[in-house]
Amino acid sequence: MDNRKDSIVAQVAGNSPEEVVAMNDHKMEGMAQKMGETEFVGMLDDARDATNMEHSMTMREAVKLYPYAVGWSILASTALVMEGYDLVVIGSFYGFPAFQRKYGVPIGDGKYSITAAWQSGLSNGANVGEIIGLMFTGYLAERFGYRKTICGALIMVVCFIFITFFAPTIEVLLVGEILCGLPWGVFQTITTAYAAEVVPVPLRHVLTTYVNLCWVFGQFVGSGVLRGLVSRTDEWAYRIPFALQWMWPVPLFIGMLLAPESPWWLVRKGRLDDAKKSLRRLTTKGFTEEDTEKTVAMMIHTNEMEIAVSSGTSYWDCFKGTDLRRTEIASMAWMIQTLCGSGLMGASTQFYEQAGLDNIFAFDLNMAQYCIGAIGTVASWYAMTKFGRRTLYIGGLCAIFVVLMIVGFLAIPGPGNTSAAWATGSMLLIFTFIYDFTVGPVCYCLVAEVSSIRLRQKTIVLARNFYNIIGIINNILTPHMLNATGWNWRGYSGFFWAGVNALCIVWCYFRLVEPKGKTFAEMDILFENKVSARKFASTAADPFRGEHVHARNGSIVRVDSSGETVEKETVRHNEKY
Repeated sequence: MDNRKDSIVAQVAGNSPEEVVAMNDHKMEGMAQKMGETEFVGMLDDARDATNMEHSMTMREAVKLYPYAVGWSILASTALVMEGYDLVVIGSFYGFPAFQRKYGVPIGDGKYSITAAWQSGLSNGANVGEIIGLMFTGYLAERFGYRKTICGALIMVVCFIFITFFAPTIEVLLVGEILCGLPWGVFQTITTAYAAEVVPVPLRHVLTTYVNLCWVFGQFVGSGVLRGLVSRTDEWAYRIPFALQWMWPVPLFIGMLLAPESPWWLVRKGRLDDAKKSLRRLTTKGFTEEDTEKTVAMMIHTNEMEIAVSSGTSYWDCFKGTDLRRTEIASMAWMIQTLCGSGLMGASTQFYEQAGLDNIFAFDLNMAQYCIGAIGTVASWYAMTKFGRRTLYIGGLCAIFVVLMIVGFLAIPGPGNTSAAWATGSMLLIFTFIYDFTVGPVCYCLVAEVSSIRLRQKTIVLARNFYNIIGIINNILTPHMLNATGWNWRGYSGFFWAGVNALCIVWCYFRLVEPKGKTFAEMDILFENKVSARKFASTAADPFRGEHVHARNGSIVRVDSSGETVEKETVRHNEKY
């Protein structure tokens, strides 16, 4: 592919950046000393060419050059379908007579019910397992790689499904849910990180947000299965949905055994030849050997830059220096998925049932809701390309705020007003589209892009665990808000979540950055220079020069404010990169 030599600066903010920031002089000199001047300058030139190539690459060109990367990323992310599926299935079983008889307690007249405490326990059981699984993922993925970690998690899923399928008591079922949560925790983060690292900049937003589409698809499949079994009264009404979970892991396991490892992970491990082999498997013949060499040089450059800033790769390092800000942004972006009031989305069918809608049609409506979510996710790919992540995310929160206020006002007529119930359910369907068009998918893109290369997996793990903790709290609060036996707030819950949503909007305005169109090295420079969130999009980053130290004519030189060479830097060769 032809190498475009366009300036890095010209790729930002409509080609008119307000400011240009560069690497710290001391760190650039340290990198040159570590690698040796000649090799450092050569690597810098190759990395610059690869960066310019990604900046000038269109989405169509990216797909043409990286079709295998797209396919492998889609395969890995499909593992998230299982979590979305189980989320719908376990929550819907509480109303199944056969499930109630097996695991519930008698309430008179020959009827059974799952107690509120056990409902809460089962709903949060998987979350508890995910929190534990996530923390191990950070270590396992860094040591063994993404591919092997995913394969190990798939084996665990196959084993743990046996526990839920054959569970003789509700206590054993809870243990099964917790254990299934362990591998689901792996899938929640590692698939997003893998997607971000195997595709170029123009495709990052599509493949990272595809994770949200998999989650929605899993919920859709779960609702379809339950819709087909809702009239059954025997034990297979709940055993079949558990058994169907076995259809996912085996083909995914075979696929991931054949998948290439992330070249970024291989570079971090110093396995440069393997990184080049992996990159060749992710691209077509149109991606030349020279392109491969230069792209790996870009990865080496980014990795060395981050080592110069912080050599640590522990969870504690996520809370140090510039990585603290990155962890904050990733964590808040994920927590806002819940804090924006998304817990009310599933209540749309409840309001329709209050208005007199038949239970069967309520299931159909639930499936329609997930279709709306899938359409919203696909539409977000274009919107992110056009408007960026920050604008779409904040805009979505503002629109959701309006919907929540309307839901609150619709509760004023009282619980007996069927028209208000229909209107509330309809507003929550609109909520679903807005959420899955903005906040839902954009979050996955943000957490993958704002984290540093060396701490990506651990940053995403921490962010997802903060999300899971908020999710557990939400699973406790929302039923109390909506149920007549609880606080009975009904639609007034909209006011509460609108207030929380407003606080989220304020945080986003001051803290949420815009990573659109930026390479990982450029993100490193922007964070290191403490560029404010509101100026992130309009500030260009040049990771290939220092503030006063440049690479010119094969040498490292010091320049003055006008750009004229002052002196040649003396660089000693320490070790080969």
